[in-house]
Amino acid sequence: MFESGAFVGGHLTPLDEEQLQPNGVDLTAAKVYEQTAPGRIGRDDKEIGDREAIEAVDGTFHLDPGAYIVQYGETVHIPDEHIGFIYPRSSLMRNSCMLHTAVWDAGYEGKGEGLLEVHHDIEIEAGARVGQLVFAAADHEDTYDGDYQGEHIDTE
Repeated sequence: MFESGAFVGGHLTPLDEEQLQPNGVDLTAAKVYEQTAPGRIGRDDKEIGDREAIEAVDGTFHLDPGAYIVQYGETVHIPDEHIGFIYPRSSLMRNSCMLHTAVWDAGYEGKGEGLLEVHHDIEIEAGARVGQLVFAAADHEDTYDGDYQGEHIDTE
């Protein structure tokens, strides 16, 4: 069962009332990065490739076709007995863009990231709503305690 937007909204900060939706909460684009060096995913380790921040000009990210990492502006806490999913806002898809994310496990806390796939030039204002976070009830044995726990919480 998916939770209401009001329930989801109680698990992230900051929150503007406009972000609340019936079945989730909109997440905003805080930062955008372009990967500049290869990464590596092994059986026992991983390495994230170097990234370069895309500067917002007059508060707007001007993006050419390509792949980017978008960091969300909200700190999310996935509560026990839940799992989080992020879906792109339809306005992204209607502008030839797609947002890809992974499962957000119970216990995760941080300002997560998603893969923003751009197929046609687009301008995205910093703080614009790009994805929608939803929670579903889930059984689990443990909670998240991986490498990305607490990511970006101490950053702007």
